[in-house]
Amino acid sequence: MNIAKQLLSAFAALTVALTGCAGNTSGTVDPDAEEQVSEEEVMELTQKTFAADEQHVKMLGRTHAEDGILWLALSASGVEFTMTGTSASVTLAGDSMVSAESNRARFAAYVDGKRVADEMVTETEQTVEIFSSETEKEVTVTLLKLSEAAQSTVGIKSINVTSVGDIAPTPEKELKIEFIGDSITCGYGVDDEDRNHHFSTATEDATKAYAYKTAQLLGADYSLVSYSGHGIVSGYTTKGKKVTAQQVPNMYEQFARSYGNYNGFNVSSVDWDFSSFTPDFVVINLGTNDASYTGGDEELIREYIDAYKAFLATVRKDNPDAYIICALGLMGQDLCKAIDTVVSEYTSESGDERISAFRLTVQDGGKNGYAADWHPTAASHDIAAQEMAAEIQRIMAE
Repeated sequence: MNIAKQLLSAFAALTVALTGCAGNTSGTVDPDAEEQVSEEEVMELTQKTFAADEQHVKMLGRTHAEDGILWLALSASGVEFTMTGTSASVTLAGDSMVSAESNRARFAAYVDGKRVADEMVTETEQTVEIFSSETEKEVTVTLLKLSEAAQSTVGIKSINVTSVGDIAPTPEKELKIEFIGDSITCGYGVDDEDRNHHFSTATEDATKAYAYKTAQLLGADYSLVSYSGHGIVSGYTTKGKKVTAQQVPNMYEQFARSYGNYNGFNVSSVDWDFSSFTPDFVVINLGTNDASYTGGDEELIREYIDAYKAFLATVRKDNPDAYIICALGLMGQDLCKAIDTVVSEYTSESGDERISAFRLTVQDGGKNGYAADWHPTAASHDIAAQEMAAEIQRIMAE
């Protein structure tokens, strides 16, 4: 009997080894084994294509989806996601400005924070390789538009990966900041340290400008709404004539504004949904271009003050819980006293005390040089970013 029991036990063990189903002698498959096989299959490397949507990517700055394409217009707007795999690329759509050499969109791609691609959009459709590895790696992939909205836009048609599982959005950060500005915020000419050179999207990089750097210093999510040459009451002028086409308040509530079109679509036709990004701080840096219009004329300065107060009412309506900082000074402090008046009068008239003025240090060209058209260099932007980050931290500590 002992030998018989041993034989039966050995047979049972062999059955388990062959079927993988202990305690199941009915010929049916164990549900747990089915689940295990399914999970193993999911973990295999496969080629996949994803849309740049909220299920798969984190939106950076203002973005807009139109007919399956996610459009990036404003400076430093983009997407970010994590993945585990061996390759990643993006297929991009270029707008009508792809043939305009000085106005084409410039973009960069990053893997784990390291820039791995920096290119101009030269085709109506092009695929850009971002990541390639012989072995599986878990990485964070970021795609950013470096140039500003006014000249051109770029769309993400698809994200193409060889991965284990899906791609996923990176987590949101606790602090959120919106920056509203002009060429300073855009990083105008920061990659061309010759003050006698002029504008080109190829030398514009918002990630080297103070606003983006401030967000990085504070570990904050951000949104940049900025247009070179623009102001509150007037764009830049050399003749003292008001340039009304370049007033930021008139375009703030749009998704963006651009000369670029794509199959009849233009970003200026889209109203911005302010529930998409709710900032803790809004930093307004507008007045450098207005100063070319106001000069020292008290009546024109008064016009600037009144227009600024009206814009503040709009910004507050759209961002009811944000603290507003009215900054100026990096390229000149001509209207800093006017901004002090703006804040004082607006607070008195509205009762809104979650607002203050802040004066940035004027760039030191003798020490840090000048970029194209006398704009700040990356070194000057670093100083401004440190000042702004410290001011935001001061306000948060109160």
